[in-house]
Amino acid sequence: MGIKKLQNKLIKLEQRDGVLQVAGGNSWQSYLRDPYHLLLTVPWLGFLSIVIIFDVFLNGVFAVLYLIDPQAIGGMKEGSFLEAFFFSVQTLASIGYGVMHPQTLYANLLVTLESITSLMLFAVITGIAFTRFAKSAAKVMFSHVATIHNYNGVPTLMFRTANERRNNILEARLKVYLMLDEVSSEGQMMRRLHELKLLRDHSPVFLLSWTVIHTINENSPLYNMDREILERLNAQILVSLTGVDETIEGTIHARHIYASHKILFNYCFVDIIHLGNDGYRYLDFQHFHDVIPN
Repeated sequence: MGIKKLQNKLIKLEQRDGVLQVAGGNSWQSYLRDPYHLLLTVPWLGFLSIVIIFDVFLNGVFAVLYLIDPQAIGGMKEGSFLEAFFFSVQTLASIGYGVMHPQTLYANLLVTLESITSLMLFAVITGIAFTRFAKSAAKVMFSHVATIHNYNGVPTLMFRTANERRNNILEARLKVYLMLDEVSSEGQMMRRLHELKLLRDHSPVFLLSWTVIHTINENSPLYNMDREILERLNAQILVSLTGVDETIEGTIHARHIYASHKILFNYCFVDIIHLGNDGYRYLDFQHFHDVIPN
């Protein structure tokens, strides 16, 4: 079914700040036809609003059903929608003050149905709420730009990443890819991914800052490429970081994309490590994104 839907749907690609993305993708609005993912991705205010609206609607439906039989609820003013509504609220929430009570077979069957509905409803809402709370969100910062300059006499791609939580990310691993538009000899266009080998792609403990280094040699996909070539091929550098948050002992993921205009040639990052007068080393994150001509 999913394949058939994709075959009949034209997917628009657009560039946002130089990054090629699916139009309308990666947002909660794109899940309007997928209730489960919508409830997981919508902001908390939206999630609570959906729950409240659905609860009011459900109690309204049961209130109407109770009113079908005028003798269904004892202690209720005949024909009162508000009293039937609040009786439904009490039943759905398993409160049961005892002032109003079912007194016919029809009413007892409705109460049974509503009780089963409440069990299912609260189980689903609790599960979704727990999943939202349990999701591990990485607080990882990436430098605004990446740079290409000579390092130890060799052209080198560099960018920075930092752990904003100041706790430990264990067994952190980085994968970096170069995405390019390529055309085969037959004229077929394809978006290709080329992995960039890093000087160090693994850190047993990622605490503060990490400068990522890729040496541009004959084996590098970036070899002999300049700014003009990168822009013509719609080049993007995709960064993927995974690790284990020591605090919650859960796996975290972070992703960042550098568009071609965010890759600066002949610039290097400002040094953020300095030695204080007290003999201690300090990291100055005020200059984390700053670069200077090399």
